[in-house]
Amino acid sequence: MIPQLDQWKKEGKKIVFTNGVFDILHVGHVSYLQKAKSLGDILIIGLNDDDSVRKLNKGPERPINNELARKTVLEALRAVDGVVIFKEETPLALILSIQPDVLVKGGDYDPHQTDPAHKQYMVGSKEVRSWGGSVEVIDFVAGFSTTAVVNKLKA
Repeated sequence: MIPQLDQWKKEGKKIVFTNGVFDILHVGHVSYLQKAKSLGDILIIGLNDDDSVRKLNKGPERPINNELARKTVLEALRAVDGVVIFKEETPLALILSIQPDVLVKGGDYDPHQTDPAHKQYMVGSKEVRSWGGSVEVIDFVAGFSTTAVVNKLKA
């Protein structure tokens, strides 16, 4: 997974976790990741593998960039300390393995939603809270989304 994780935990570093596709990186992503990093010391991203992106119904052309290209770009960002590709439908197993101090998602999620069937439910929120962690939501930067970029390129 991430070799340094145990060392970071031994040093008492506050681990922040988020996940997503991060297909065509834009200012909204960068702002989101910087804000996520500011919630702790270490930012780890769970990155959807290519097959799981296709299952998310993002569109037939998605992902545009393959998982290794997306991982490389994310790892180059100053705010990002580690990227782990996951193939499951949700990042729950990864969250359970990492046991972050903070779980973060974007503005279309609700940190208070407790119904796992609800589209605004944050997978792993119950578990993170169970070990004393916090669950946070970061607002989107208006006007920026990968879908909007793809649609603009098509037009």
